[in-house]
Amino acid sequence: MFSIDHLDIPPLATAGGTVQLPGSKSISNRVLLLAALSVGHTDIVDLLDSDDTQVMLTALAQLGCQIEKRPDGVLRVEGLGGQLRVSEGQLFLGNAGTAMRPLTAALALLAARDGGCFELSGIARMHERPIGDLVDALRQLGCAVQCLGTEGYPPLRLGTGQPVPLSLGAPIRVRGDVSSQFLTALLLALPLVSEQQAITIDVVGELISRPYIEITLNLLERFGVRVQREGWQRFTIPAGSRYTSPGRIPVEGDASSASYFIALGAIAPPTPSLEGITIEGVGLASIQGDIRFVEAARLMGAEITGEANRLHIRRGAWPLKAIDLDCNHIPDAAMTLAVMALYADGTTTLRNIASWRVKETDRIQAMAAECRKFGATVEEGADFIRITPPTHWTTGSIHTYDDHRVAMCFSLAAFNAAGLPVRIEDPKCVGKTFPDYFETLFDVCRADPAHIPVICVDGPTASGKGTLSAEVANRLGYHLLDSGALYRLVGLAAGKAGLSTTLEDLQDPEQAQRLGDVAAGLQVRFTGSHILLEGVDVTDALRSEIAGMAASRVSAVPQVREALLGLQHSFRQLPGLVADGRDMGTVIFPDAPLKVFLTASARQRAERRYKQLISKGIAANIDNLLADLEMRDLRDSSRTHAPLKPAEDALQLDNSQLNVEQSMTQVLNWWQEKTVFSGS
Repeated sequence: MFSIDHLDIPPLATAGGTVQLPGSKSISNRVLLLAALSVGHTDIVDLLDSDDTQVMLTALAQLGCQIEKRPDGVLRVEGLGGQLRVSEGQLFLGNAGTAMRPLTAALALLAARDGGCFELSGIARMHERPIGDLVDALRQLGCAVQCLGTEGYPPLRLGTGQPVPLSLGAPIRVRGDVSSQFLTALLLALPLVSEQQAITIDVVGELISRPYIEITLNLLERFGVRVQREGWQRFTIPAGSRYTSPGRIPVEGDASSASYFIALGAIAPPTPSLEGITIEGVGLASIQGDIRFVEAARLMGAEITGEANRLHIRRGAWPLKAIDLDCNHIPDAAMTLAVMALYADGTTTLRNIASWRVKETDRIQAMAAECRKFGATVEEGADFIRITPPTHWTTGSIHTYDDHRVAMCFSLAAFNAAGLPVRIEDPKCVGKTFPDYFETLFDVCRADPAHIPVICVDGPTASGKGTLSAEVANRLGYHLLDSGALYRLVGLAAGKAGLSTTLEDLQDPEQAQRLGDVAAGLQVRFTGSHILLEGVDVTDALRSEIAGMAASRVSAVPQVREALLGLQHSFRQLPGLVADGRDMGTVIFPDAPLKVFLTASARQRAERRYKQLISKGIAANIDNLLADLEMRDLRDSSRTHAPLKPAEDALQLDNSQLNVEQSMTQVLNWWQEKTVFSGS
């Protein structure tokens, strides 16, 4: 997952391939809580690994629940049997509504029944999300619930430390028109106190987001509790209800997350030879209500077929068809329709979405503000949004409001008629439900190589270009090409093949061709800070002085340079590339929009190399290092093929007196000036 403050997505051209969805957040956190409250252990398969599930897991561990990640990836939860092993605690739940609401209900009831006191808090936005209706319902039951800040909002204190009698005889009244999570929280918690009598919940007003209640009822039954339902207004937990583990339970892929890739298939021209988008992990028979997003996408023109655990999507009608839709049944996934509306043939209206205003942010306001950045005309109301697509596409820096769905939705705007990039601020917020979202998106999208940005960092040996390039790539979320490593790999592979890389032997045409053949067959993979050659980690071996000298010699061999050309070009992948070497800007990527020539005096570079070697316990002589560097500089700058020199349009950066952070800041400032977001 990205750890950067913004991500620039180049204009995208086509899409095609297969997407494996992460587990459903709604199912994952419900299953975790049910497993923790049950008798027996539960093995959970395909649990979502995200911010929201991590805070739930941490909270359950604080409450005494034993949790084990097994070698096969299955998570085993040892149930507490409805009994807490601790009587007090302070739980931090981030911005996870699917953790805050049900834990509030369960702990309030257990604290009242057994005597306990718990404090629940989250990030600032969580303290702005209303929970008053749930608090009122719990107080009806006799639970001691105190709002520690603003009344009706977290943080909360549950219980006083002493048992109190519960009033379970009268129906519990809870509003249904604010958030279905309040009703879900009560449904999950009340079986804990229904040993002696049935407990009834009456819903006041229209129940929104009914599909999420269906998920809750389905999972309750899997854990041994069958709730009786009278329409959508009355729910009864039978007397004697008790949670028992189903033993093993799989988590479906997240249907809300599927909406982005359904929309992708509807919007993007298919990549040649690929039949649109295939989504693995969720199918038309899903228990999640957001699977009905398929119906809405079909109304807009998408061609969608499905199987038990798979969906296939292709672009159909184009432009998409404008719709007027009641979205009560797909409250989260409906946000994706707002971005699809940018590609429609008229004005789209999404209705009955009042719940958007009490989510991670005020989503109606957020979607309206960000859609306007693309030139759309937007009208918003208390429970609707109306979007007319842009006549002329513009672009902007998308503020994501620490809301994962805003970030994922607007990534799709990179398919625009004007060929403009899109900037997503705080892309790491997708970690709430889909940590690998952008990597997954880029795996199935294609762009014109000319639109994929490249930053070239060239310079002499030991100038620090490798360190600088890695830092810049990490900050921008770009791929990294260490071309020096490729030449070092050729030298290493040549040694394994019994080929000499001495200057004398490299003058032999036959030997040079054999070396070129080795380079052409190079099986290399970069994984984070590690480099693998034919599946073997050779990172440390490549850092030796011997490997560096061999790289300098083989890089002058035309057959080697030609063989590596295609390999180096293949690193130009979405969302962008930082390439370091000696001829990245002059030969390999002459069209790169930013070329940096990094240098420092030979003496300064020798001193840096000396300190580096000494810190690793390697004996070194600074005069010998200086002589070696001067010899390499002479050879690299005077070679016949691609001699070391700055590109004509390169920006020169002497880092003799700069640290890595200062050098990186300068390069990032230069890069910002090159983007269409330079005024941001």
